Amino acid sequence: MKRRNFISAATAASAAVLSTPVLAQKTAGFKEFKLKNNINHSVCQWCFNHLPLEDFLKVLNQLGVSAIDLIGPKDWPLLKQYDIHCSMCNGAEISLTEGWNDPKYHDTLIKNYSNIIPKVAEAGYTNLICFSGNRRGINDYVGIQNCVDGLSQILPLAEKHGVVIQMELFNQINHPDYMCDSTLWGVELCKRLGSDNFKLLYDIYHMQIQEGDIIRTIQEYHPYFGHYHTAGVPGRNEIDETQELYYPAIMKAILDTGFKGYVAQEFIVTWDDKIAALKDAFTRCDV
Repeated sequence: MKRRNFISAATAASAAVLSTPVLAQKTAGFKEFKLKNNINHSVCQWCFNHLPLEDFLKVLNQLGVSAIDLIGPKDWPLLKQYDIHCSMCNGAEISLTEGWNDPKYHDTLIKNYSNIIPKVAEAGYTNLICFSGNRRGINDYVGIQNCVDGLSQILPLAEKHGVVIQMELFNQINHPDYMCDSTLWGVELCKRLGSDNFKLLYDIYHMQIQEGDIIRTIQEYHPYFGHYHTAGVPGRNEIDETQELYYPAIMKAILDTGFKGYVAQEFIVTWDDKIAALKDAFTRCDV
């Protein structure tokens, strides 16, 4: 299930539900919720877009969570109002399927990223997402060189501004034909680019479906991972006992690598109390 399918305008009915008294009721019990924060916690806003962004930022303040993922420049001023860090910026990409592996997109991508990289740095942020794009018949070896040719043209600017470009790994079930569907492919791209300002966004959900062996992969390839996303398998739902991954052990493995970046929750909520589900996920990852 793709994140973009969940982005829609709030209806008048939902606006009524999200009135202040109801929001206060939903956030009851936050005083008993306290994180150790050995893991730097974040969350993808698209998974909780039943709440307007500003209301969700208030929830994060009450939870003591100081970061949010996948927010573009137009909403950064709102994040500043609530002292919430954007742990993964977006807005420079064309789409998930049109990416750096195809030279016909390079001119647009280079223009977009050259425009946004300085803005990310000026806002005090570090991470900016990118995508390989779909194969569309392009050989993986050709695609990786195309990515090198394109990304090499923006990496000097990223290095100058201290911005890290991060390519997300996807599985082939949810994103058929996406090229960056393998840890080894992504690591090879990192090696060829040879820059600390290019990393992989290691999505645990996607890589469990695609190749498994999550903890060993993190232990072996963690220098190339700059950010993590979570979700339950199967279903991309809560990271509780209904699914096959044991996130406390995974988080311990991440922590043991010395990772200082962010782990962002990116699951589709099935609980009636969506904020309770988010609190539960943060607690399970708070090793």
